Amino acid sequence: RMLTRTPSVVAQVFLLLSIVLVIAIAVIQINQQQILSPGLKYGIVLDAGSSRTTVYVYEWPAEKENDTGVVSQTFKCNVKGPGISSYESNPRALAKPFDDCLNKVKERIPVHLHKNTSVYLGATAGMRLLRLQNETAANEVLASIQNYFRAQPFQFRGAQIITGPEEGVYGWITANYLMGNFLERNLWRTWVHPYGKETMGALDLGGASTQISFIPEDSQENFNSTLQVKLYGYNYNVYTHSFQCYGRDEAEKRLLALLLQKSNTSSNVDNPCYPQNYNAALTMKHFSGSLCTESLRPANYYPNQFVNFHGTGDPDLCQEMVSLLFNFTACRDRKDCPFNGIHQPKVKGNFVAFSGFYYTINALNLSGHFSLSDFNSSMWFFCSQSWAQLQFMLPKFEEIYARSYCFSANFIYYLLVHGYNFDAETWPQIHFQKEVGNSSIAWSLGYMLSLTNMIPAEGKLIQLPLKPSLFAGLLVFFTATALLCLLFLVYLCIVSRNQKNISCVEHVFIPE
Repeated sequence: RMLTRTPSVVAQVFLLLSIVLVIAIAVIQINQQQILSPGLKYGIVLDAGSSRTTVYVYEWPAEKENDTGVVSQTFKCNVKGPGISSYESNPRALAKPFDDCLNKVKERIPVHLHKNTSVYLGATAGMRLLRLQNETAANEVLASIQNYFRAQPFQFRGAQIITGPEEGVYGWITANYLMGNFLERNLWRTWVHPYGKETMGALDLGGASTQISFIPEDSQENFNSTLQVKLYGYNYNVYTHSFQCYGRDEAEKRLLALLLQKSNTSSNVDNPCYPQNYNAALTMKHFSGSLCTESLRPANYYPNQFVNFHGTGDPDLCQEMVSLLFNFTACRDRKDCPFNGIHQPKVKGNFVAFSGFYYTINALNLSGHFSLSDFNSSMWFFCSQSWAQLQFMLPKFEEIYARSYCFSANFIYYLLVHGYNFDAETWPQIHFQKEVGNSSIAWSLGYMLSLTNMIPAEGKLIQLPLKPSLFAGLLVFFTATALLCLLFLVYLCIVSRNQKNISCVEHVFIPE
């Protein structure tokens, strides 16, 4: 009997220990991150676009994921006034409008972290154009920004003009990051690379340029415009191209300059893309002063002379005029070269279209993804409205945007269908959206993600105490041990009971 009792006690001890260890490992694994986390880090990115500047605040835990931080947007603020390139003649005046947003940012970030919070300013196509037109003025604008931020409590990392391909690829990174195509949380609440997930293409429409970025069918084929991106320990070959002067604002300036060129008079010009009965008096400098319209500038160019544009709301003629903004002959009917002589692989998979694409689609009362025929009928209906009718149709009415939505819709149609070669079959794969969750789809988050590669990984203790494979192995081992102990105890119990029954039977049959 003593022999039976000893294994029983040992089995019970092992059973209890196994259960305690299974619970302890699970609890430690789940809570260790919170316990050891050295808190959050912050970064500020200023997206200095051609039409306005937007300030974004990002935060991420100080633990690292294959050298790339897990970043989320916590605040966004639009700086009042135009883009920084508009301050070419008075660079000192651009500091004041920043104050309002920066004061709000200071409240969002804990004071003791201000001096360790990096600020990056990236300027896009508006400043790229200004630098080509007047490098001295561009440098003065950037110097004025440098001086402003040196007086701020944050760690200013510089103001730079980013290239078109950089803008394209950062937008691609943002879109895929927010869609969860790089990282996802697994069962153990750790970040892992999603198995077999396809990336999405990115379509960005700014004021002065537009970008297309995606991974082509044969990503090994070497296009001039392919960039290699490394994120979370994985390499991606991204085709990206930026078309300067094909942003919404610059394209419209080219249309106005073209209409003036084709008109018999230089003071009153019909505009088929403006709504019926809408009139706008614009200076020649407004549309012909840009580098993008230099070749269309009239011989008798007087910057301050006004031109009256009269809206005729003619969808057919509008589309015809918009087609003239694209150079389709440079490609000489080559299939992999849609326009402007630029080599582009065939579009593949899903795309997300943001910025100017989203705002125009929203004005047409469309959302998400829809067929090409739905887009065409909405565009036709919108472009046939008079100025008076439009005021009741738009969710938010602002003259400067409202007058141009018909042009924008036609421009988007030509860019996507005749420019990038989307057709009735591939068009529904384009998702028009502005944000995912609370984060805006813009190049700035991709920029921040790339820059966090340079931020040294802090707090090595943050690494989970056990790798997922080891954690799973230990869990299986101790669970199996517990089950074996349980089975052994049940076996002992049965054996013990059988022995009792035998002794009882023997007692009954022993003669007196």
